[in-house]
Amino acid sequence: MLWTKNVDKITKYLLLPKVSDGDGQPLDIDTAFNRWTDWTVQIREQKRTIFLIGNGASASMASHVAADLAKNAHVHTEVFTDLALITAIANDLSFQEIFSEPLKMRLVLGDMLVAISSSGRSANIIQAVQSTKILGGKVITLSAMQRNNPLRSLGDLNFYIPAPSYGMAETCHAAILHYWIDRTILADQINKE
Repeated sequence: MLWTKNVDKITKYLLLPKVSDGDGQPLDIDTAFNRWTDWTVQIREQKRTIFLIGNGASASMASHVAADLAKNAHVHTEVFTDLALITAIANDLSFQEIFSEPLKMRLVLGDMLVAISSSGRSANIIQAVQSTKILGGKVITLSAMQRNNPLRSLGDLNFYIPAPSYGMAETCHAAILHYWIDRTILADQINKE
């Protein structure tokens, strides 16, 4: 495949996101980003936490985004990258609980979870989202691939990209997350003026 055709595909997917709210109602993409940015600014002002989770490349993306939000947007973030914690929970409880168990101990009302899953079918991500909702946290989901993936309907905001492959899904998710970070930084600059 030629580079320009690859870029055209990425552009096509980025222009076709589907966003829905917690009631499954479709949202305009700009309305969704405005809502997400407003919630993020509130979290920063209230000194709450944004937790980010994913598996594999999405875990790396969660860590990257957490660092950018903390450093550039001054938001308190947390990711679960402690190998001892992950392996203890996976071994003693189950791999499905590697995110939900620490969230039960750390997440408080008003915090946010950003759940990144290309397939939207990872049991540990879905369980973490369900735990967050019970604990009163806001949930943002990013998924791709199959239109009917379960993660796509579980968040307060759900961003779905119709990309059929992990590479395309991850590239589009990175663009969405960086746009959110940039909007949060811009909101911070506007508030200082």
